[in-house]
Amino acid sequence: MTHTLRPYLHLALLATLPVLPLSAARAQSTSRPANLPQPVPLPPPIAAPVDKPYPGRITLMVDITDVNRRIIAAHESIPVSGSELTLLYPQWIPGDHSPTGPLSRLAGLRVSADGRPVPWTRDRVDVYAFHIAVPPGVKVLDVDFDYLAPMRDTEGRISMTTEIADFAWDSALLYPAGYFSRRITVSPSIKLPDGWQFASALDVQPASTAGAAAPPNVVQFRDTTLNTLVDSPIYAGSHFKRVDLSNEPGNPVHLDLFADNDAALAFTPEQLQLHRNLVSEAARLYGSHHYAHYDFLLSLSDKVGGMGLEHHQSSEDGIERNYFTDWTAGVRERDLLAHEYTHSWNGKFRRPADLWTPNFNVPMQDDLLWVYEGMTEYWGYVLTARSGLRTAAQTRDLIAEIAAEYDVSLGRTWRPLIDTTNQPTISMRAPVPWVSWLRPEDYYREGLLIWLDADTRIRELSGDKKSLDDFARLFFGIENGSYVTHTYSLDDVVAALNAVQPYDWATFLRTRVYELAPQTPKDGIARGGYTLAYSDAAPDWREHADATTPAQTGIHFLTSLGINIEPDGSLSEVLWEGPAWKAGMTRDMKVTAVNGESFNLERLKTAIAASQTSREPIQLLVKRGEEYQTVSIDYHGGPRYPVLQRNEGTPDRLDAILAPSK
Repeated sequence: MTHTLRPYLHLALLATLPVLPLSAARAQSTSRPANLPQPVPLPPPIAAPVDKPYPGRITLMVDITDVNRRIIAAHESIPVSGSELTLLYPQWIPGDHSPTGPLSRLAGLRVSADGRPVPWTRDRVDVYAFHIAVPPGVKVLDVDFDYLAPMRDTEGRISMTTEIADFAWDSALLYPAGYFSRRITVSPSIKLPDGWQFASALDVQPASTAGAAAPPNVVQFRDTTLNTLVDSPIYAGSHFKRVDLSNEPGNPVHLDLFADNDAALAFTPEQLQLHRNLVSEAARLYGSHHYAHYDFLLSLSDKVGGMGLEHHQSSEDGIERNYFTDWTAGVRERDLLAHEYTHSWNGKFRRPADLWTPNFNVPMQDDLLWVYEGMTEYWGYVLTARSGLRTAAQTRDLIAEIAAEYDVSLGRTWRPLIDTTNQPTISMRAPVPWVSWLRPEDYYREGLLIWLDADTRIRELSGDKKSLDDFARLFFGIENGSYVTHTYSLDDVVAALNAVQPYDWATFLRTRVYELAPQTPKDGIARGGYTLAYSDAAPDWREHADATTPAQTGIHFLTSLGINIEPDGSLSEVLWEGPAWKAGMTRDMKVTAVNGESFNLERLKTAIAASQTSREPIQLLVKRGEEYQTVSIDYHGGPRYPVLQRNEGTPDRLDAILAPSK
């Protein structure tokens, strides 16, 4: 009981202390012994961004040659006027939807003018801001610092190896506060390791206008705006191949491949054609494009971390080394390029109004991510199927997985979909425990199911004369060739849907997104001509992936035992209130034995299959830290692989959606 009395005791003691007159108290608080340092004056407030040009041009040179130590050196020359300057390190990175700017990796910051050091002070509240008192008469400040890229995956995604570098400009620049990023002009250049090649959406400065000749491994780019620079990363490496995917002269698109070795760059003519089909299918869907040229920057690596980040005229894409060499193994991740390419239209050219910000240190608001990401996820799946990068059957299998996992995930019973759009800011995109209970970013895949519902409903209401394709062309296909971002609101989305097919779309979206919706949104599957069912045999492509590359994604048993498990027995997920959860299993456990025999995936599959005819629970020996324990999973349902079962006699709208366009 003492813990409940302590606050009252504290108040009683305060009541016994002498009370000083206000003037005496203020005198005491401002009187300091002479031997103590005086308080540091408060820095000036950080200026809000204003839509006016920054005077002068910033030059930025980054050196990425120290790939062994993974140190990137940045040098900036920043024109200044006046006596105060605040520099900002980018915090809110477009596409991250959260304040993930890697400030903790900035080191060695030095500011100078005419060769003399100039002190800087970090803001006491906004640690991404650095205040500088500019010495009288100084017109240019030189700023140098290092960006320390992660060396182990425990420090963050590996973005640099001795063969490949995925370089984002926002990691190695500081910029002046008080201006829209589009009104700050930058002259960027990069120094590459000897023999490396690069790709980027940025245009290179022609040699005839570049001034003094630069070293052969220094690339000078054309002047650009700060917002375009941050939106134009560079991939570079020693194993490189560039492929033209253009479907017509006015739509230049390239696939820029960087790999751990030359063997990973080997693709077949058929694989190349599938990627070209993607560009053609997107052109037919949207009827426009909003880039001078588009570059898929794709790393094929088992060393560089996986990646998918959208940009207006390029995308950062990272996948396993066997992307081409073991084609069937990559079915699950095959929609990566289609998803990021779609963002050039949805997310970049057209963007939710609350996700548009004047610079990279104004907070974003994510409430329309179920459109920005959810609809993009839908079109990513559709375009992947239409191009042939995945078959219609494989796409149906994956849609079945999504619906089945939501059917057994209880997070939907307490958290409406709209609240999951807050998760990027809540967790900073970091992994969370108990995914099925938290449902951290369901706006992606649940968004897919909602937009499938909308597509099939438009088709049904219009007698299959209209579809969500018409919405895509109406909403994203405007102003062909324009790079100027057009923002949108929920009202704009509803109005465009009604322009395609009149319906109460406001209620349709409110009940699925903004209200608690415990039931999985499977109406689109049913209206598409299918029902979610289960099979005791996995699809062939999944069997192949499980057998050849299980470490890439883990093996999914969520709809049976309620776990995802790695080849070594580590658990990557335990389903909330699933069979394994009820037996006491947690994600920090590692399975070491199955029914008395040492663990491997085949023995676990055999035990699951045998559960249908056995009354005995499945016995697993698990290790947690230094302790071992046996858990008994009372499961007798056998293998349960989600499939979509055709409803004969109903319109086959889903396959019509996934079929190549005409």
